Amino acid sequence: MSSDYSYDEQGQFYPFFIFTLSTIVTLPLTYSLLAPSKDAEALAPRIRSSFQPEHADLIQAQAKAHKRKQRKVKRAIAALVGWAVMAGMLYLIITTQRTTAKIWNPYDILGISESATEKQIKSHYKRMGLKFHPDKIRPDPAKNETAESLNDQWVELSKAYQALTDDEVRNNWIQYGHPDGKQGFSIGIALPKFIVSDGNGKYVVLVYGALLGVLLPYLVGSWWYGTQRVTKEGVQVESANSLFREFTEVHEEGDLITALSSGKEFKSFLKGDKSESGLSRIESSILASGEITPYAGGLSAKDKTKLEDLDSGVRRKVLALLWAYLGRVDLQDRDLNSAKYTVAPIAQSLCRSFLAVALAFGRSEPILFSYHVSQRLIQAIPPKASPLLQLPHFTPAVVKAIEGDSKEHTTVQQFMERPDAERRKLAIGKGLLNEEQYKTAVEVSKQLPYFQVAKAFFKVTGEKFIIPSSLVSFVIKGRFVPPGSTDVPAIDEMDLEDVDPAEDDLDAMLGRKKTVKDASGKIVSEDVKQISPPITFAPYYARDHSPKWHIWLTEKRGGSMAVPPFTFTSFDKPIFTADGKPTYNVQTLKAQFAAPGQAGKYTFLMNLVCDSYVGFDTQMEVTLSVEEASKAAQMTAEDEISEPEEDSLAGQMSALKGAPVAKRRKDEDESDDESATEEEESDTSATNTDTEDES
Repeated sequence: MSSDYSYDEQGQFYPFFIFTLSTIVTLPLTYSLLAPSKDAEALAPRIRSSFQPEHADLIQAQAKAHKRKQRKVKRAIAALVGWAVMAGMLYLIITTQRTTAKIWNPYDILGISESATEKQIKSHYKRMGLKFHPDKIRPDPAKNETAESLNDQWVELSKAYQALTDDEVRNNWIQYGHPDGKQGFSIGIALPKFIVSDGNGKYVVLVYGALLGVLLPYLVGSWWYGTQRVTKEGVQVESANSLFREFTEVHEEGDLITALSSGKEFKSFLKGDKSESGLSRIESSILASGEITPYAGGLSAKDKTKLEDLDSGVRRKVLALLWAYLGRVDLQDRDLNSAKYTVAPIAQSLCRSFLAVALAFGRSEPILFSYHVSQRLIQAIPPKASPLLQLPHFTPAVVKAIEGDSKEHTTVQQFMERPDAERRKLAIGKGLLNEEQYKTAVEVSKQLPYFQVAKAFFKVTGEKFIIPSSLVSFVIKGRFVPPGSTDVPAIDEMDLEDVDPAEDDLDAMLGRKKTVKDASGKIVSEDVKQISPPITFAPYYARDHSPKWHIWLTEKRGGSMAVPPFTFTSFDKPIFTADGKPTYNVQTLKAQFAAPGQAGKYTFLMNLVCDSYVGFDTQMEVTLSVEEASKAAQMTAEDEISEPEEDSLAGQMSALKGAPVAKRRKDEDESDDESATEEEESDTSATNTDTEDES
């Protein structure tokens, strides 16, 4: 027995092979391109406004360039090539003529019927011998016959005859399908023969060597070193190390902005001459006198000193561009203005990396700095500047007219709480806003998602008391009330309750459904639908940014972080209607953590910060009461005793009022029945005894 390698010389099989390989790659690639985007920026609604900031064309050009990078053009080209290969192979599969393997059949070879007798077979074979024996026939060149081909034909006829007349040969044919017994197997290779023949083998080896020895190691190495070079926050490890070294120097928001300029990512677009060109113009522009600040860029004297202490180069130019962006300073040069809008998103990603460092140290102040600088970068507002600059058309002159000589800045909420006539009197005038600009600012402010906390409390699911080391849920109930909202409905007290899911409701326990009370007070489960807030109104930020809310707890004394931040990017109820009006739905935010290991009362400061809007923060005291396990069990038992039973008159009245009632247990009913029966018997016996005594 021997093996034989056969190539697909007719092109029957290799199209199937290549079609299969290309399908395995192309279909998932195509799905990844055509599948609906799950990014919040792509699905979330937008705040309606026609406001166009200065240099809007530069900002929009950068935003479009960023979106083009996200479209993954290379992947789309690869998918198109894959479909082209699949189409070509499918065409070959359809048009190529098939050759089917012939089964060795002695009856077909001899040309007789399978019902022929042995005598008929011998007679037919003799006639065939007179006609096809090599000694009786001569090759016919017209039919391309040769002596060898005629001899092979006669051998085949002889084998067919023996398979029908000789017992041993017949057994070989029946058992192995061939008169010569077991044959060698053939291995088919779904590649055209010309690839590995006629001296082409060396090229195949060369291609394999390039694929396996060069391309594959390069791709694996690029992927590996790429992952090692970037942190989970998406910044280079070298940049994260620089921020770690700068951490101890950050004592206020301006210090953090200086620290962010150390990122190595800025070198990607400030190469060669760009690293220092225009630096003097940028610095002279940001250090010019501002309308309400000492410098136009919004930096302090300390920030100016830090800028001047840096050596000329990439970092100094980046820091100057950051201040120009935050101060909305026109640099009178298209390339420089474009560069200042480029540095902001990079600095925003570096700010997230600094937050990771701050969380590792567990200090609340640097954590607040990182969130506040994030707000400033997205809104293009310098540190300590008025939150009113978030509104369209608002300039330092308008802010000064509204705030006057007040040492405290006016928030958007405080401005919108004033009567409309007062707002108009302050904001509209010569050198300030006109009527149309004022209306635009008010319309935008009434669409900003300001989260107003209504209630915050601690609980353990399914329990009345919190014991040491239990899993505590910190529940925040609130609603989005945009600044300037009128006719805000009162909160239904039922919406402030946090209903525990039933023990057998696995979906609710795992968070796939939420447990609520309907209008009749009945506990029901509803599907959880994640609602995204509107994309941040940030006309100067060259990215679409979905706002995030962060909640964490700090110790009242010392300011150390007690519970790390929990981030919320979506909510369980609609925030705005289809036409942009607020719904005032009560939203529920939950954060889980382990309770302290000892009983007592713990007072924390709750920090709720939105990373996208200035002045939308909330800070309030919350108290966590942890009871001893034994005391909690005793208090639970007392509460159960104090609750009236549901079948009693007091229980029915309590249930009508919505108060808790105790259910009457079956074993208690049975024991009560038994005791009642015993009492009846004892009463009867006592009566009988008395009667007998009387008689």
